Amino acid sequence: MSSKLPELFEKNRQWAAKVNAEDPDFFEKLSKQQKPEYLWIGCADSRVPANQIVDLMPGEVFVHRNIANVVVHTDLNCLSVIQFAVDVLKVKHIMVVGHYGCGGIKAAMDQAEHGLIDNWLRHIKDVYRLHKEEVDAIEDDHERFDRMCELNVIEQVANVRQTSVVQSAWKNGQELHVHGWCYSISNGHIKDLNVTSSNNEG
Repeated sequence: MSSKLPELFEKNRQWAAKVNAEDPDFFEKLSKQQKPEYLWIGCADSRVPANQIVDLMPGEVFVHRNIANVVVHTDLNCLSVIQFAVDVLKVKHIMVVGHYGCGGIKAAMDQAEHGLIDNWLRHIKDVYRLHKEEVDAIEDDHERFDRMCELNVIEQVANVRQTSVVQSAWKNGQELHVHGWCYSISNGHIKDLNVTSSNNEG
């Protein structure tokens, strides 16, 4: 079986040449520093690339991704990203972005065993337990999964708000807004779940 890695290197060269043709100073400016205004906390699904979805170039979005865009207070990786984004980069917006048709959500809601990932999925199962009555009342499977995707985002927004980093930023008067969105792979559009918080009263 032939490797496709050389193809990726070629695609990289083509991309770099295209960007350089459009903006000869782009990579020089990019190498100096990054000043993103946004932290994107999203799903690791390969169909949900942060920069492309919002049509922003490299350097404009700081990104953290994991299965089902979960924010857990014991996840030092995620917490470190949030701290660096807020304290060092001084981002103004944190977006928790889920997506409809999320495999992590579906896996959490079925009764099958999935191995090691079950330890991660239990955080989503907790969201389901919190909203079990609402979710179970939805008869259509597709609509039920979609609603769980939204509820998961809403809970993760709450988790972001409760982090000591975000609490300290708000206490110190730093401009910081936390948003909850859901992306539709079927049409490419983002839905605002209207749970934006800009302080502890949001």
